[in-house]
Amino acid sequence: MIVRRRILVSGEVQGVFFREGCKKKAEQMRVSGSARNLSDGRVEVILEGEEPAVKSVVEWCREGPPHAGVDAVEVTEEEPSGLSGFSTSG
Repeated sequence: MIVRRRILVSGEVQGVFFREGCKKKAEQMRVSGSARNLSDGRVEVILEGEEPAVKSVVEWCREGPPHAGVDAVEVTEEEPSGLSGFSTSG
C-alpha cells in the first residue's frame, strides 16, 4: 500500500547534510518525495512509497545525519499524489 507522509523536522537540521542524507536513505528504500529547508530553520520532508519503506525513512529523520541535532519531528498523513524520484531544494 502506497502512503504519503509530510514530516517537519526541527533542531539543528540545516547546513548538516540533512537533505542529502534523507535523499540517500529514501532512494535506498525506493521512496519518492522531496526535502527542503524552510525559512524558520526546519526541514520539510515529503515521502511517498510502500508503508514499511516510508516508516524506515521517517525513523531516519528522527536521528538525521551525524552532525544534526533533531529536537522534534512532526509527521502528518496525506493522500499520495504519485510522486516519482526524490528532490532536494533550498
